[in-house]
Amino acid sequence: MAFEPKRFWEQAHVVKSEGGYTIHLDERPLKTPLKRPLIVPSKALATEIAAEWQVVEGIIDHATMPYTQFAHAGLDQAIDERKEIAAKTALYGETDLLCYRAETPQELAERQAEAWDPILQWSAEALDAPLLVTKGIVHLAQPEGSLNALAAHVQPFQSYQLKALYDWVTISGSLILGLAVAKKRLTAAEGWALSRVDESWQEEQWGVDDEAQKLSDSKRDTFLLVERALSLI
Repeated sequence: MAFEPKRFWEQAHVVKSEGGYTIHLDERPLKTPLKRPLIVPSKALATEIAAEWQVVEGIIDHATMPYTQFAHAGLDQAIDERKEIAAKTALYGETDLLCYRAETPQELAERQAEAWDPILQWSAEALDAPLLVTKGIVHLAQPEGSLNALAAHVQPFQSYQLKALYDWVTISGSLILGLAVAKKRLTAAEGWALSRVDESWQEEQWGVDDEAQKLSDSKRDTFLLVERALSLI
């Protein structure tokens, strides 16, 4: 049977430390999965993490600790795997959600155009990355200059900002939406809504599937939480 760590502490509390704030479980400082000290830049974020640990009952389940997971990713993966994560994120520009439109019905195609065309226009103007649009799902090669420009916008992202961008892009399927949220052209709520144009239209036609809704809710919660986590730094 695999070892399942359980609560051993009385109090989770925030402690000022060199470089920021950490969380102590009684007198024991938290560490990341790679054994780095879990030190975050702000007391506000540290307070949210401490609150997650304070309410643990019994077995420790990191799946119920989104702020802790955000810190882990920012301090471990986004440092050790920064180049790989940035490259994977930039690749979404080659198959961006906003560029693939419905052939039918016309109502859905019109709704996609109304929702997505302004953001693609922003990409062309603000990011110097115009992208081509097609109907159907057959791959459409995008201009090399645009892909290079998008990759150049991704490269400066570090640590927590890269973690947030990666989540926004992979959840939405759109590098353009992720960059629009990261650069504050859109709020996370707006970005999420724009990524769900197809699903919203289908729900209007056929109703809501309970299992699909649970998965959607989980993705939405993550999409919105990383915006709030960044705002706390």
